[in-house]
Amino acid sequence: MSASNFDVRTTSHFDRLFKKLVAGHRKEAVEVLGQALAILEADPFNRTRRYPIKKLEDVAPGEGQYRLRIRRWRFVTTSGRTGAKLS
Repeated sequence: MSASNFDVRTTSHFDRLFKKLVAGHRKEAVEVLGQALAILEADPFNRTRRYPIKKLEDVAPGEGQYRLRIRRWRFVTTSGRTGAKLS
């Protein structure tokens, strides 16, 4: 693995949604977010093809071009920002 890591930032919208999700799914939400942050810091574009990151088609730049799937959680990423939803 390379020594350079990427910065992962969340939007204020994500922060508000995640706070609500933690209320009902505290242990799982914190665990999954930790996994997501580790993956996104290491390889946000899935160049190594080791992670369940999918490049979405027909999505305008800046509107969530990639989706990271961890169990039933979905994290939508854009260039430099992250959002999440529980599906």
